Amino acid sequence: MNVQVNEVWNQFLDTIKASVNQNSYATWFKPIKPLKLEDHSLTIQVPSQFFYEWLEQHYNTVINRSLAQVLGSEYKLVYSIVMDQATQAVHLPATKKTHGRANGHDNLNDRFTFESFVEGDSNKFAKAASMAVAKGPGKTSFNPLVVYGGVGLGKTHLIQAIGNYAKENTDTHRALYVDSERFTQHFIDSIQNNRSTEFSGLYRNVDILIIDDIQFFGNKERTQEEFFHTFNTLHQKGKQIVLSSDRPPKDLKGIEERLISRFQWGLVVDVQQPDLETRQAILQKKAEESGLEMPGEIYHFIATHVTSNIRELEGALIRLLAYSSLNSEDITLSLAKSLLKDVCIRNTKAISIEYIQKVTADYFDFPDDMLRAKTRKKEVAQARQIAMYLSKKMTDSSLKTIGLHFGGRDHSTVIHALNTVDQMIEHDKKIRGIVETIKNKIEIAQL
Repeated sequence: MNVQVNEVWNQFLDTIKASVNQNSYATWFKPIKPLKLEDHSLTIQVPSQFFYEWLEQHYNTVINRSLAQVLGSEYKLVYSIVMDQATQAVHLPATKKTHGRANGHDNLNDRFTFESFVEGDSNKFAKAASMAVAKGPGKTSFNPLVVYGGVGLGKTHLIQAIGNYAKENTDTHRALYVDSERFTQHFIDSIQNNRSTEFSGLYRNVDILIIDDIQFFGNKERTQEEFFHTFNTLHQKGKQIVLSSDRPPKDLKGIEERLISRFQWGLVVDVQQPDLETRQAILQKKAEESGLEMPGEIYHFIATHVTSNIRELEGALIRLLAYSSLNSEDITLSLAKSLLKDVCIRNTKAISIEYIQKVTADYFDFPDDMLRAKTRKKEVAQARQIAMYLSKKMTDSSLKTIGLHFGGRDHSTVIHALNTVDQMIEHDKKIRGIVETIKNKIEIAQL
């Protein structure tokens, strides 16, 4: 049986590889251990409850398709979850969604609550607005509420938290969450099957309608027409509309002006990339939920190197969690550096001459445009030479390019600056310390 299950699992992984990128495969599928194949069930072991929920939420379609391709549609997937040295089996058909409410009709994810949302300066206003809407859906001037921001910054969490809170704490009885693509597909199906009345009844008879990623309505004229009438009907009834997008409504492409105008009737708020402290808080909260304890220096290391979005933060944490669980090994800083080295490299920002100028000018306490000016004041000239020196050492720019960035100076001026600073570093301890300090400031800011 072990040979059989391993053969089946390898076939399953081959199909997965064709559907996900290499990093996702290494993080979410390699750590899984196949256990047994019997009674039309494939049992697999995953490192934690959080790991299981992430797979169900983000890779459910891929897993279902691969399972059917390898074993046939009659097979189901059973998860065995590692929990505090024990395991918990979750017996569910692979086609069943498990992360919503029991009735499944509102499509809301129970884990997306305000309590589990980590607040920081980057999302404080958006959370406050969402809370206000959740406490009085349809009763505030925030209708619609549009939350926008980049990928993986918590928009979906916030807008679903509105629905979850309202259903638990207000007289809201009917909330519905869908992403724009599901709305579109549902609309197309209703046309094909002569169920337009049923479609309208579903979407126009709710207390809160939550639509995710409205940018994907772009250039879909019939869908926009239908949503326009749905929007008007709900708004006139005083029902709450909550939307999310990857950009402000005014910047949406392929969306009719009359819809963009309505999107801006209420309140438009953004969520930004979380700062270092918020990233650390997110990591610690996720780790606590997974029963994982790590030294604070590891949270700091991950938060310093993974800056793009929350999903990537969670992915880095899960990679550590999976390795620790499967290898019974404590997570150390050296282990984290080794396992996440590809993440660190990918998130290292390119250093620009403009940034070097800014940091250098800040150190000497004058505007960075002074470095490009014609002045020959001693303190400015010295700062300019140091900035030129660091530009050559820390970028791939040519002498000519560096000169152009410093007020159009020629390459001979840059060469003179490099030689001068080299001499000062060799003979002047104070200058050597200044150059090193500025260099460290630049490197730290680029992590």
